[in-house]
Amino acid sequence: MADLVYAHDLSIADRLVLKRLEDDNVRHKSGRSGEDDEDCNMEIASGSGSSALDSGSESSASTVFSEPIRRRTTKTAVPPSSSVTSSEDEFEIAAIKAMGDPKNEAFEPTVIVSRDLRDIKLSPVLDRYLLRPYVQWAQGVARRPTDAVFVTHLLLYTCTILPSAIYLFRNFNYLHGIVHTAMAFYYMGTYTLMMHQHIHQRGVLAPQYSLFDKTFPYITDTLMGHTWNSYYFHHVKHHHIEGNGPNDLSSTLRYQRDSALDFICYFLRFMLFVWAELPLYFFSKKRPGMALKTLTCELSNYAFYFLMAKYVDLRATIFVFLLPLMLMRLGMMVGNWGQHALVHPSEPDSDYRSSITLIDVPSNRYCFNDGYHTSHHLNPLRHWRDHPAAFLEQRHKYAKEGALVFHNIDYLMLTVRLLMKDYETLAKCLVPIGDQIDMTMKEREDMLRNHTTKFTEEQIKRTFTKASS
Repeated sequence: MADLVYAHDLSIADRLVLKRLEDDNVRHKSGRSGEDDEDCNMEIASGSGSSALDSGSESSASTVFSEPIRRRTTKTAVPPSSSVTSSEDEFEIAAIKAMGDPKNEAFEPTVIVSRDLRDIKLSPVLDRYLLRPYVQWAQGVARRPTDAVFVTHLLLYTCTILPSAIYLFRNFNYLHGIVHTAMAFYYMGTYTLMMHQHIHQRGVLAPQYSLFDKTFPYITDTLMGHTWNSYYFHHVKHHHIEGNGPNDLSSTLRYQRDSALDFICYFLRFMLFVWAELPLYFFSKKRPGMALKTLTCELSNYAFYFLMAKYVDLRATIFVFLLPLMLMRLGMMVGNWGQHALVHPSEPDSDYRSSITLIDVPSNRYCFNDGYHTSHHLNPLRHWRDHPAAFLEQRHKYAKEGALVFHNIDYLMLTVRLLMKDYETLAKCLVPIGDQIDMTMKEREDMLRNHTTKFTEEQIKRTFTKASS
């Protein structure tokens, strides 16, 4: 196995997951039994363990893996009924669960995406009178105490992109327009995955803020390139029903998934026709009410763009709404291609074999564990902070099913490498599990290449007989 890369800003949970997978590989190749794990965990706890942990920040390692917290997490975070796969997993799973459990001493809410709370270093005065009161308040506003970060981002968007958009419509200039679109582009990933949580959990704020929780997307969605409710209708009511199957409008099955030309066709179909195809899909499923809602939301949003361009300012409309719309839809198709490009040729209907898992910084630190895409398909209602522990608990099932796990690469670059047919880089980013561990690098390249082959209609019909009927 190529050396694993532990990015300095990898999340604590991802660092634990990657370390466990690395240890699995070492034990498999050395034939060592899992009985050595207790010693390994003691080394990690004392801060003298592997370089994987040393590559992280000192404060993170010393706080998370200190002996007192190790005892607390293993004793209190995992109840007797938990499905811990073996004793060797207890430390990692318990530590991750403890950080997400408000009743545990090791609990840590997410406040900003770029740093863990323990790594936010302010002066004692600012820490006491600014940071701590804000965190306490934001935890009360968020639906779950872990999710203070959503409140942070709503405040960020309210104070930056919203007034910027208003000012552009009142006093447009091209430099401001370019900067504004760049700002929207920078925000898009984190915002979309915040809304991903919103549409699956029916909100991100506490019940007393439900009115604002339901209405803010009608303001912020268009600023970030989403049309009203389209993400909810397409993703929740369509994609998760079809699961990249033949009736999924964003399915990758009928495309050669390492072909740039096929990707362009894939993107253009979504960009130009999804407004009509999605309502027609709901009609075909005998859901006329959903079809009408989808069409009404999409067309009314386009009408809004037209009116803003005609009667307010065409130039501002382009930079505030239309360019973000095109960038967002391109980004969503690049992301979905990366998530579902590597499909097992004989079992494309398996969630384990038609989606992937990424352990990387952009997907998981900045986009709320979006890298755990297989985990999300297995349970779409699973909270984003629960994915790493769920993955560790089920990783032997992942291995048995031949699931694919990558590290040090995000969906954007994975798509780019596929379209470049750069299977050497992808094979190096693969974290082998199960039978993959014994593969040579060339065998891994061939396996990945085989997973991108376009499915014929005959293959689709044979595999998805029930879905196609």
